[in-house]
Amino acid sequence: MGCAISGLGTKAEFGERRTEDAASAAAAAAAAVYPRDDQIQMIKESWKVIRDDIAKVGIIMFVRLFETHPECKDVFFLFRDVEDLERLRSSRELRAHGLRVMSFIEKSVARLDQQDRLEALAQELGKSHYHYSAPPKYYSYVGAEFISAVQPILKERWTAELEEAWKTLFQYVTSLMKQGYHEESERQRHLAASPRERPDKRSTAL
Repeated sequence: MGCAISGLGTKAEFGERRTEDAASAAAAAAAAVYPRDDQIQMIKESWKVIRDDIAKVGIIMFVRLFETHPECKDVFFLFRDVEDLERLRSSRELRAHGLRVMSFIEKSVARLDQQDRLEALAQELGKSHYHYSAPPKYYSYVGAEFISAVQPILKERWTAELEEAWKTLFQYVTSLMKQGYHEESERQRHLAASPRERPDKRSTAL
């Protein structure tokens, strides 16, 4: 995914902004609220119902995402030029991607009693999204569309308290994903810069 950064300042200034972004992401992750014990129980109980329809939820979630935020398609090479959303509903590729996202949610729910493992999972996913060229601004959209997709499935089980529990989980996970993304961005920037920063041995040889 291409993006224009010309005219945004010098390379040094751009590097400073990236460092600030990383610091901001780390601060946001530290400030993120972990779900309470009662919220964890609500999430787990609702997931028992949701998981029976994970393929359906995955497709609904991404079709809604592309409807409400069409710019998100720029991140997905396979769907970038698809204008007919009905075609997306029957897309095997979209189904497969939706299942991958639902698998991550399932792993997150399973790790709710092991906060350190959940943190590691979310940060690693954020790092991998750097290599997918999927910027952090899109992460929060997925949680909102997931909530919209599961409400009809849970029917009368859906409550304001349950919605708040899922929102808390997604806010926590996405803050860690953003931190992982920015950490990987910084790591790659340093890796790219390090050969130029090392002195040329040939110039110091006598």
